[in-house]
Amino acid sequence: MPSTTTTERTTTAWLAALEQRIERRDPGEPEFHQAVREVLETLAPVFDARPELREARVMERIAEPERQILFRVVWQDDQGRTQVNRGFRVEFNSALGPYKGGLRFHPSVNLGIVKFLGFEQIFKNALTGLGIGGGKGGSDFDPRGRSDAEVMRFCQAFMTELHRHLGENTDVPAGDIGVGGREIGYLFGQYRRITNRWEAGVLTGKGIGWGGSQTRTEATGYGNVLFTSEMLKVRGEDLEGQRVTVSGSGNVAIYTAEKAQALGAHVLTVSDSGGYVIDEKGLDLELLKQIKEVERGRVSDYAERRGGSARYITGGSVWDVPSDVALPSATQNELTEADALNLVRGGVKAVSEGANMPTTPEAVRVLQAAGVAFGPGKAANAGGVATSALEMSQNAARTSWPFERVEEELAGVMRRIHDTAYETAERYGRSGDYVAGANLAGFERVADAMLAQGLI
Repeated sequence: MPSTTTTERTTTAWLAALEQRIERRDPGEPEFHQAVREVLETLAPVFDARPELREARVMERIAEPERQILFRVVWQDDQGRTQVNRGFRVEFNSALGPYKGGLRFHPSVNLGIVKFLGFEQIFKNALTGLGIGGGKGGSDFDPRGRSDAEVMRFCQAFMTELHRHLGENTDVPAGDIGVGGREIGYLFGQYRRITNRWEAGVLTGKGIGWGGSQTRTEATGYGNVLFTSEMLKVRGEDLEGQRVTVSGSGNVAIYTAEKAQALGAHVLTVSDSGGYVIDEKGLDLELLKQIKEVERGRVSDYAERRGGSARYITGGSVWDVPSDVALPSATQNELTEADALNLVRGGVKAVSEGANMPTTPEAVRVLQAAGVAFGPGKAANAGGVATSALEMSQNAARTSWPFERVEEELAGVMRRIHDTAYETAERYGRSGDYVAGANLAGFERVADAMLAQGLI
């Protein structure tokens, strides 16, 4: 019988070899490789404790999508010119329920990005405990600067192809970067037109008046703040009076700032691709919403209209601002090792991911080594997809819940996710490591379902 140390070394070597096989099989997909690596680095304890999972090759099966859909999207702009984009939908894993995950419209979207997001979604959705599988999709179409009519024509062309793969018991997309209420409306309208069905549960993030859920707009940002609050509670603290930096200025960032302020925090920053704003008086959220949600403006506009308390810094990093709590809410790999070192020097206590994989692996190691409470996105930003699942429940029952009920349900889900990640980390000897706890808990839930359902 090998010693524990030998067994651990053998498992670690096997996981490293598996990672190399995945990278060779899927070349040119660095974000997907990063997401797989981050999970594999934490799974050795579960494979040591449960060798049947290794023998059944569960991880190899999880890392291979059940279905990858790539298609051409042809549409016409306002000048009558033909435009061609690519569409993607990766249906990754349905062991726990129908595929569930957003659509992203952004020039950076490619297959590797969609696979990274879909892989993360498997474990995130498992952590909610709400019976949803993992998937993701999108297009390299950029809605910025396009008219409503152009966005409508693109969405109709996109859904014309994708609709045949969707269904409330099959695959249920939602929004993501570049896909808000406007885009969901056009997508749903085209789905309804083609199928001749009012199948409200086929898309989430819909308008309140036609099948949407209260709190869905706020859910990802609110959920991340609630998760952060739970991490601080373990340390005997709360958000009251804490200086908070937030990156991004989209839906997630705005409602992260709103919930943090509601819990007594002093929120200082938002950012976009041009730079960031620091507002020493604390953000004026009504002004920010007017500029970003109504006018579709820039954070530089906020600084100009806010007056003396707000400064706009071109370029640079929002993480240069000293804070107690940092909430990255923009995009992947935005918080680097150098940024993490800045945050640690500034006395940061907690970092929690509102975006998907916004913190580089090197930065995560810096934060954890410094004893900073770190909330990984698959746990911390699961509030969005959790509320999407609650929207699906309301659609299935042909009912609508009030804001307060949905918010209460969301708070309960986020507490359970925190407690599950914390307790799983404890059980596997990784106390306080939310990355390991979230990965191990999510993996076990998916793996157990896969074993029960056989080789499919």
